[in-house]
Amino acid sequence: MFLALLELRAARGRFLLMGSVVVLVAALVGIVSGFTTGLGDDTISALRRLPAAQLVFSSDARSDQFARSLLDERTAAAWRKDAGTDMTPLGVSITRGTTDRGAEVDLAAFGVEPDSFLSPSVTQGDGLADASADSIVMSAELADEGVQVGDILVIDRLGIELHVIGLTERSSYGHVPAAYVPLQTWQRIRFSTPGSPASAATAIPDQFNALALRTPAKASTADLDKRHSTTTLTKEKAYEAAPGYTGERVTMNSIQVFLYLIAPLVVGAFFAVWTVQRQPELALLRALGASRRRLLAHTVLQAALVVVLGTTAGAVLAGAVGLLVGEQVPFSLPATTLAGTMCTVAAVGLAGTALTLRRVTEADPLTMLGANR
Repeated sequence: MFLALLELRAARGRFLLMGSVVVLVAALVGIVSGFTTGLGDDTISALRRLPAAQLVFSSDARSDQFARSLLDERTAAAWRKDAGTDMTPLGVSITRGTTDRGAEVDLAAFGVEPDSFLSPSVTQGDGLADASADSIVMSAELADEGVQVGDILVIDRLGIELHVIGLTERSSYGHVPAAYVPLQTWQRIRFSTPGSPASAATAIPDQFNALALRTPAKASTADLDKRHSTTTLTKEKAYEAAPGYTGERVTMNSIQVFLYLIAPLVVGAFFAVWTVQRQPELALLRALGASRRRLLAHTVLQAALVVVLGTTAGAVLAGAVGLLVGEQVPFSLPATTLAGTMCTVAAVGLAGTALTLRRVTEADPLTMLGANR
């Protein structure tokens, strides 16, 4: 250990350079991980907070189910009879509106039955239970955009007026803040034709996007789906129905994988060159009686110090970036995610040093004893 530390001190410039590369790689992996988590939360946090175990969609909607699936009350009644679990309709659509104070906002409207288990809890104001049909509960994200309890929100092009009666936890769908309205109001937003008179509301169909099951169905979902022409997905599987979720995850995870591949190659290349340059010193140590195991421990210790210290500094840098960007961009880096990411970076970095271990064990003591003369 003394010799390892002595070499680190003697060649501190080289090791600082390598350590800086490890810091930047670790920080980049941490930042990408933060954006991956943040983008995922910004896309599906409203779905993740739904107190549902499964979601039932129409069978003809095989992708983007929240936009393409439509069910009716007849299907819902049949499912209630056969599934043996509590369920409620759910509608989801993205729209935009303007408050009476001039704030223009985009929102993901979630249509729920006011007395159902999907009705959101509120952090300010009142909930949807016992509220009028023109009520709306909004995500706290919209408060940052100027929406306040008591405002009147007018849905653009439809002229539907909604009274903001409460705020709930921060949640979003498809990078748009979520808002919760009674199901009948959602149906007006979803199916109304811009410019149509108010009397046309009687022609609005009694349909919705999905059925939310509080607990898994007691009967076989495959049999129920076949019987009622539906498709049942777990809530986690239904995340893929959110717009852009799958593409974003594939893109960001691909970047992370490439960074995990780059880290061992960079670390391994540095220590391979370093080992070649140290061949005379390693041969001298062998001639003085040092065992191969001791030389291996000597090399691994140097690599571990560089990689672990560099990764730790990279984690601090990634965390600082998260604090710097704040809520300006979708960035989320919980301590558990950061720790797991940095442990992976350190592990693959140390794996790269395995490329150099063979040269360490092949150091020939006869080199220093004049065997090449």
